[in-house]
Amino acid sequence: AIRIGMEYGLTKRLALGFGLNTDRNTWDGFLKYKVLRQKSGGKKFPFSLSLFANTAVYTTKWENPDRKNYLSSRMSYCIQVLIARKFGSRLSLQITPSMVHKNLVPTSADHNDIFTLGGGGRMKISNRVSINAEYHHIFKGQVVSSKVYDSFSTGVDIETGGHVFQIFLTNSMGENEEGFLANTTGLWSKGDIFLGFNISRIFTIVKPKSFRK
Repeated sequence: AIRIGMEYGLTKRLALGFGLNTDRNTWDGFLKYKVLRQKSGGKKFPFSLSLFANTAVYTTKWENPDRKNYLSSRMSYCIQVLIARKFGSRLSLQITPSMVHKNLVPTSADHNDIFTLGGGGRMKISNRVSINAEYHHIFKGQVVSSKVYDSFSTGVDIETGGHVFQIFLTNSMGENEEGFLANTTGLWSKGDIFLGFNISRIFTIVKPKSFRK
């Protein structure tokens, strides 16, 4: 399972991105806006607050081509509030309430809107290596036609200067928010543990003013 994505910071507060996932050949796009920034010194503010919104559309063949199908039935959306705080130079924590909306669900008993509450943390053990963990609780009674579970992932980030390598273990196979928040079917206790590997690379397209001297 592979996802290739690109993100671009339009301003210091606003970023956008898109990606392609091998899961059902899904395209996704997002916007992220930083509303508040954590500050210290004279103008103190205890945490950072960001808003995230994305949409995804899968492009595989219809399961039942004989019925009338709609493009909107392929689409899902996610809205998240990211509340983060940095404690010193090593520890960062985040709380993430989320809502996933699916235009089409399997049965009338399944909810179109699925709510989760997540939390995560990052602990730097050196200047270039950190340990990370993330957990998302899906509230019961929202997905009825299939068994879904809470998503839990943990891993290591290694910074090499130009790249960041991430190695992690997770019970979620999904590559986007709809996949791991609302469709996690694996359980750690049953050995449903998947190995993930990410490579991130930053390219400077427009140099910031501080770099132009």
